[in-house]
Amino acid sequence: MSMGIPEITLNDGLTIPVVGLGTYKLKGNEGVNSILSAIDMGYRLIDSAYNYENEGTVGEAVRRSSVSREELKITSKLPGRYQNYDNAITTIQESLYRANLDYYDVYLIHWPNPRQDTYVEAWQALIDAQKWGMIRSIGVCNFLPEHIERLEKETGVKPSMNQIELHPYFNQESQRRWHEKHHIITESWSPLARANEVLENDTLKQIAEQHNKSISQVILRWHFQLGAISIPKSASYERQLENISIFDFSLNETEMSLISGLTRPDGRINNQDPATYEEF
Repeated sequence: MSMGIPEITLNDGLTIPVVGLGTYKLKGNEGVNSILSAIDMGYRLIDSAYNYENEGTVGEAVRRSSVSREELKITSKLPGRYQNYDNAITTIQESLYRANLDYYDVYLIHWPNPRQDTYVEAWQALIDAQKWGMIRSIGVCNFLPEHIERLEKETGVKPSMNQIELHPYFNQESQRRWHEKHHIITESWSPLARANEVLENDTLKQIAEQHNKSISQVILRWHFQLGAISIPKSASYERQLENISIFDFSLNETEMSLISGLTRPDGRINNQDPATYEEF
């Protein structure tokens, strides 16, 4: 544990906290200060990506932090345009150089890009980079079960986690059940959905009032009780503290069902369907 944040063990033995910091759009000195604020508060899982163009910011925060590198779990992701094997290896190296890190704790393929159809060789690159000590744990983002089954069939290695869009308006129940059955951890991106909309939801307001908590805290507690890791992004000290102050209350089965029942068939934020979406 770190400052009261429970940890979860991946299928390859790596343990990581159940709540981390998303860093999309956190850049430059302001970004460094925001990440340092989170680390000082107790965050130990920091999520980045090559396409966020802030791996250097994350690395600088790691360098300036009084917390040892070994205590931190740093994630980055391979972009779609570099999925062929040779480019993937080079990009992983570049990710490390940008952050001035010797290794990433977790490295993920950002999207399957099925029309491009190179995600298997990208996966082989991650497998080899892990063998060479560049990455501790390898996983994917936005992969459907058929994509993951193909990875395991063709390489013999399955991901430790799948980071997917998951929030009350898109609860991903079938995907989560599939992950659980196959011992793959679910990690939630955009765990709070469109914050402005979800914070006005009457059901969530009522549950939050019952527990004397904020709506954001209720949603993040829902993720935790689903068994999913969440990585909410915030540059604000107050919001960062709020987002990890979720371990002193519990939602009952009815409340969990009410929140899960908010899901919508068209609940994706940007209509990014992994079956067709192509990331650059």
